[in-house]
Amino acid sequence: MRKAVIDLGTNTFNLLIVQVNEGEIQVLHNEKEGVALGMGGINNQMISPEALDRALSALKRFKSVCENHEVTWIKAIGTSAIRDAKNSAHFLQIVKDDVGIDVEIVSGHREAELIYKGIAASHDFNEHSLIMDIGGGSTEFISASQFGIHDMISMNIGVSRIFQLFDLSNPLTATDVFHIEKWLDTHAGTFFENRKEKVLIGASGSFETFYELIHNEQFPEKNKSIEISIDHLTEILEQIISSTQEERDRNEWIIPIRKKMAPIAAVKTRWVLKQIPATQIFISPYSLKEGVIFE
Repeated sequence: MRKAVIDLGTNTFNLLIVQVNEGEIQVLHNEKEGVALGMGGINNQMISPEALDRALSALKRFKSVCENHEVTWIKAIGTSAIRDAKNSAHFLQIVKDDVGIDVEIVSGHREAELIYKGIAASHDFNEHSLIMDIGGGSTEFISASQFGIHDMISMNIGVSRIFQLFDLSNPLTATDVFHIEKWLDTHAGTFFENRKEKVLIGASGSFETFYELIHNEQFPEKNKSIEISIDHLTEILEQIISSTQEERDRNEWIIPIRKKMAPIAAVKTRWVLKQIPATQIFISPYSLKEGVIFE
């Protein structure tokens, strides 16, 4: 049986196609497209007409790819930008009518649960860990161990929200960073009080970009998490935060959709490292879409 999962993220749409044989999963196709669904409307809880057009174009192409792979089962998941949009019902109906795909909107809690299931398929939990999934609309944090989930939260602190909320300089100034961090402090509430996780696990996405910038090579295509040096990560975060838009535009290891918002993702990751006593960093190639498959 061939299955496909489409993750309709706030910044990026992800397509995963797998072959399932007696419980064994073989990846046939895996791609992402920068759609910027939340651009121009997320802080007003709206999906703009331009974003809708970009979404339809991407989904039609994804549907064609699924047909070429003879997919018999498609699961489409809508996350932060869609679940918060006042016109989400209109969006879902247009997608169904024009593309023939039913999109299921998941809560932030459910999104975090699926992210954990994806991570758990790629990472051996030897220590109590904190999973971080940086999204455009929300960011999920899951405290987990070999015994399962201990605590989880979905915060509306996505990079697209921040990018559209603040009038940021190029490059970011110390004042910009201060305001972003204070905003994060406010929205985090009490979640990070007395956290003891010594392992941070980054869920694909921006963390893969961090890896590629550190190593100047593509993130390996494998089904296991990869450990990176916390010193190397800290160094590359500082470089990203201080980089100019022009420098990022020229950098081949930053995909187009992340070129504008990479410094925000870096500020947020550095901020998290200040909140927990992390001594180890892992990056998982899996996240929500794999969680759907493995569930």
